[in-house]
Amino acid sequence: MKKYIKDQIRKSYETKQAIYENEDLLNKIEEVAQKCVELYRNTDKKTILAGNGGSAADAQHIAAELVGRYGFDRPSIPSLALTTDTSNLTAIGNDYGYDQVFSRQLEGMGQEGDIFIGISTSGNSANIIKAFESAKKKKIMTVALTGRDGGKMAEMADIALIVPSDATPRIQESHILIGHILCDIIEKEIFGEGVGR
Repeated sequence: MKKYIKDQIRKSYETKQAIYENEDLLNKIEEVAQKCVELYRNTDKKTILAGNGGSAADAQHIAAELVGRYGFDRPSIPSLALTTDTSNLTAIGNDYGYDQVFSRQLEGMGQEGDIFIGISTSGNSANIIKAFESAKKKKIMTVALTGRDGGKMAEMADIALIVPSDATPRIQESHILIGHILCDIIEKEIFGEGVGR
């Protein structure tokens, strides 16, 4: 069993090593971080996140790091996870269909200039794709946080962050790593001494 445990750990760090060595992906993570910093530095807009299952938990986790704190005490940073309001989710799911649970919320709460981060390991979650469509109509920048080949979301997004793995657990582990990097940079650039260039 210990060998199996070590094998799982090895697979996790091999995926992170692949991200570490992928200059294109690193440049895109940096671009998203810069867009978020510009958003928070120059406007009163917000980041909005959504996903299903484990990706819903990641959306909530990242939003909470921004609204609460990540590494040090500072003013709250506006961020919203569309996965937390069970009344909205169940009403929209019941009345319009589950594929519209995020797009309908974006229609009501999204503003031009916001940034929407859609999280899906496959890149093909129908409700995130619908949310991207709503975001485009409202002139909200879209970021796809995906894995595998990026799916349809990668084609639709303004920026696609595609984890180089086909394994859902490895993709999800890397998604929260990327989310933490974004939170860290945003917090330090807005309220700290920056992260350097």
